[in-house]
Amino acid sequence: MTGTTTSEQPTDTRAGTQDGVRALNFTGTHIAATTVRGIDEYRIDGRAIVVNCGTRDAYVTESPMRPIPPLTSTIVAGATVGRADLLVVLRVHDEASDDIGGIVGEPGWNLLGEVIGDGPSTTGGLPFDRRIPLWRSPQDTIGQVEFDQAHLLRETAGEGPPQPFEVRVNLWFAPAATDCFIHNQHDFIEVHTQVAGVGRMQKFKEQDHSTLYQDVLMSPGYTTPDPFCSPGPDGSYTYPWHQYYADADCVWLAIEYHRVAR
Repeated sequence: MTGTTTSEQPTDTRAGTQDGVRALNFTGTHIAATTVRGIDEYRIDGRAIVVNCGTRDAYVTESPMRPIPPLTSTIVAGATVGRADLLVVLRVHDEASDDIGGIVGEPGWNLLGEVIGDGPSTTGGLPFDRRIPLWRSPQDTIGQVEFDQAHLLRETAGEGPPQPFEVRVNLWFAPAATDCFIHNQHDFIEVHTQVAGVGRMQKFKEQDHSTLYQDVLMSPGYTTPDPFCSPGPDGSYTYPWHQYYADADCVWLAIEYHRVAR
């Protein structure tokens, strides 16, 4: 609701939408996750990661007022965020704890190997190794945005007609020293935000660890601002071979933009 000021609640109330703010369906005892939509000013008490999932700048309203650009994030503490078109706010309840892996025991979390298909269509090559300790939370849809995907993906300098996209988010967990499997298949645009632990997004020339050619290091509060993909003429997306690697026990957020048929 534009024109309102709202303060974040530090506990998980699992409430429905109130004034553009609601708890996400994967909020829990380890991480509180909130979506904030269409609010001019949003007060954050304490420390939290703020992810801008929208298409225009949000702002930390301290002087000098500087932007949180689209597809980026930051950590704020006791501050107000302005122009909150579409945010995800993540609060790790006990950042000093070494028990972040306990998050996989919360409702709705699944080991990926128990839910993913066997065929190469899920990865683009070798099938997913079901022994990998990669866990996924429930997914939540947080709203729609519009943008020109060619411009967003840096294929064109100027913006063309915008297309609608549905924004979906979920958390992932992997323990330290986990290769989360090299793949190149997605039918959406994605970026990732580090929530707990230290990890990296990696690119490869082939589905082979020895062909690594780019490491994107990720610490809490960092979002990969440049999606890895290019749009194809048939509406598909071309991704390089890539994976997430967990240097420590890690939780990260996946933000997916799915095309909406008009």
